Amino acid sequence: METQSGTTPPEAGRTSMADVVVIGAGQAGLSAAFHLQRRGLAYTVLDAEEGPGGAWRHRWKSLRMATVNGISDLPGIAQPYVDPAEPSSEFLTRYFAGYEQELGLTVHRPVKVTAVSRADDDPAGRLRIRTSHGDLSAKAVINASGTWTRPFWPIYPGQFTFRGRQLHVADYVSADEFRGQHVIVVGGGISAVGLLDEVSQVTTTSWFTRREPEWRDTGFDAQAGHNAVALVEERVRQGLPPQSVVAVTGLIWTPALRAAAQRGALDRRPMFTSIESDGVRLADGTLLQADVILWATGFRAELEHLAPLHLRGPGGGIAMDGTQVAAEPRVHLVGYGPSSSTIGANRAGRAAVTAILKLPGIRPQAETVNLA
Repeated sequence: METQSGTTPPEAGRTSMADVVVIGAGQAGLSAAFHLQRRGLAYTVLDAEEGPGGAWRHRWKSLRMATVNGISDLPGIAQPYVDPAEPSSEFLTRYFAGYEQELGLTVHRPVKVTAVSRADDDPAGRLRIRTSHGDLSAKAVINASGTWTRPFWPIYPGQFTFRGRQLHVADYVSADEFRGQHVIVVGGGISAVGLLDEVSQVTTTSWFTRREPEWRDTGFDAQAGHNAVALVEERVRQGLPPQSVVAVTGLIWTPALRAAAQRGALDRRPMFTSIESDGVRLADGTLLQADVILWATGFRAELEHLAPLHLRGPGGGIAMDGTQVAAEPRVHLVGYGPSSSTIGANRAGRAAVTAILKLPGIRPQAETVNLA
């Protein structure tokens, strides 16, 4: 089957060719595909999911559009009317699917990318992309694989002796499953406080964080957002692991969270020292009994398939120049670090395509398509 841009999907036993391969079809990947199509480049989009929607396919049903953190329009097509009560997983999956269809963006799925490497035997100096369905050869790669498949689990003494249930937010379904149990929530981000609000309405909870949470009493304006992104950009420029933008901005009070605070759900405790069979050992030496530990401890970027390129530096991160990997200009990371927000992902998709057009041997295959 041919894609809209004239490239072919990966097939076992042969190597398909493309100017650019996009890995992932969430917000960042679709934004990149939009700009690649608009600029007339031959590209292929690969997605490991069974259908459209990216990580939104897996969000818990109780996360509704009225409470989800701000979602930006995809480039070129605005979101349709949003029912505030609709689960974000349903609405955004439908929006992404319609976007792919209306713009004719061919996404090959489910296709898992297993490795990206330099094709040293290729006189054109291309990159080799190995997948679950065969190999591709490309002049550039835009990686938009996101973080959802790499939940971060901290390690604490005695963690495996706990006789209750431990789960990460990636596995969370509903607060109803915890009725009658005492739930410990670990983490200081938006997911942690959102789930504390939800779970504390049906059962008892305790909240633990490594650092005292920082709350904002004022709205989050454009300048504050710009400053936060600049701090994250500086970290990745130096080759340090990126912090989330939320870690820089702090938590914003909402009416729902103020109500949770009144219930005592946001009475934060310093981290426990160890985990025992019946609960956690507090800093003062006492034991807090618990039935469930819910780890709201974030995610890490899904980049294992890029390991053959040896992109990580001594700081543990990948030094970046905008969306471009500083040591490998043919590889761009979108939805990574400062572009991990939905607004940032859109901008990063456009920036990556603009930079790729400056690479040697990259030429539009067709006239620019006016999509916006």
